[in-house]
Amino acid sequence: MTKHTCTLMHCDTMVRNLLPPMRAEMVFRLVQRKGLSQSDAAKRLGVTRAAVSQYMSRKRGAGEVRISNELDSIIDRWVLAVETGESDINLCDICQCALKKF
Repeated sequence: MTKHTCTLMHCDTMVRNLLPPMRAEMVFRLVQRKGLSQSDAAKRLGVTRAAVSQYMSRKRGAGEVRISNELDSIIDRWVLAVETGESDINLCDICQCALKKF
């Protein structure tokens, strides 16, 4: 596999195109699978309850992104990080995972 160099252009594309749908999926899992209320999810994420509602209805974070098994795993880790307050993931993990398909 070709080693990808981290560049601002890669990160910018990832943050604009990949992260919003991933965040919407993460919020959906927090509320639907973990049973958090929209208000509790909003508090934990530092956003409004209206923002969580928009993520849930896919008005925010909508996008045509195929979530690979590896990205799916990262989203699960993200959900756990929001639940526990402890995280072992960062944007570089997501970006490197996304770059593997190119």
